[in-house]
Amino acid sequence: MNQPKTLAWHETLELHELVALQSTFLYKLKKNVKMIQEEELRALYIISIQALERNIKELIMFYPAAPGMKDLRISEEEVFLASDLLGTAKVAVRNYAIAITETATPILREVLTRHLVAAIKWHEQVFLYTYKKGIYPSYDLQQLLMNDLKLANAALAEDY
Repeated sequence: MNQPKTLAWHETLELHELVALQSTFLYKLKKNVKMIQEEELRALYIISIQALERNIKELIMFYPAAPGMKDLRISEEEVFLASDLLGTAKVAVRNYAIAITETATPILREVLTRHLVAAIKWHEQVFLYTYKKGIYPSYDLQQLLMNDLKLANAALAEDY
């Protein structure tokens, strides 16, 4: 069977999620490692940084095969900060949803459910901001991928 010249839409979206999240983590790790004095923890951060750099470099090699790429210009810092906030809100929703499935105590389940609803509303606010600003153009795959590349390249270029 011949290799397709273009990635499928569903795998492109998974690629986007992996690159965007890992780029945000990489950027944060590189900023934080500068403050770490304890040798063993610093070494763990450096190992993590190197692993994420390898992952991102390998994954972005597939971006040219994504369905129809085009260029987009947005501030790297704005993309990073908004993406970090969006990723944090998304993780909060997932974590609360998982916690509820593990909860046996009714009063705790009520509190977690209330927090989950608040997290969903928070995520919506952040998503709407990122969508309006063109940082997370969820209906334009090419722009979304270009933002990923911008974020990934900024994270890879950051010194540590």
